[in-house]
Amino acid sequence: MKRSKRYKAIVENFNKQELFDVAGAVSKVKELSNAKFDETIEMHFRLGVDGRHADQQVRGAIVLPHGTGKSKKVLVFAKGPKAEEATAAGADFVGAEDMAEKIQKEGWFEFDAVVATPDMMGDVRRLGKGLGPKGLMPNPKAGTVTMDIEKALADIKAGEVEYRLDKANIIHVIIGKKSFTDEQLVANANAIIGAIAKAKPAAAKGQYFKSVTVASTMSPGVKINTATLV
Repeated sequence: MKRSKRYKAIVENFNKQELFDVAGAVSKVKELSNAKFDETIEMHFRLGVDGRHADQQVRGAIVLPHGTGKSKKVLVFAKGPKAEEATAAGADFVGAEDMAEKIQKEGWFEFDAVVATPDMMGDVRRLGKGLGPKGLMPNPKAGTVTMDIEKALADIKAGEVEYRLDKANIIHVIIGKKSFTDEQLVANANAIIGAIAKAKPAAAKGQYFKSVTVASTMSPGVKINTATLV
């Protein structure tokens, strides 16, 4: 990848191998982020698990103390009174078979999260090839397959983030925007670290946090000393 002069200037004196605590990593990322837009700040966790085994999966959701700085459009699959509840609770899109058909036939994905009542999952599962790769498939562990539509919507709108392993056993999660204060980003970071630590599978052996990195949209990754997370 060809790097810009701006990027090269930023990283010229930055030691990519240097390790920081959470607060130090957040501060360094903000220092390295000088794009002209409000960059998104993310954390990347490489875990000592093998996600190919069901008993080593790591997945869940948490409402960050200070949100993500991004508003989400939510699609709810529901019928009858639950569809009415979803509309009243602020869902951006509500439907059933009609929404499934719109996704299948039109390739429509103008939403950021999906919630479904359990009775709708038969229809939703058929959308797996489209929703799955985008991380949009509802899941009970993430609280997005539920009869409590109002709570699910409130959590998502308040800044809930879902975390789950990818094929490389890495979790990628947003913790906020560069415009957040250091204190807000650190609080969000510590919340997600705690959630992932709590979700450690009993079958996981050896070092759990292999590496943890913080980065903005345009910055290099800043490494956290995993010893400070134990």
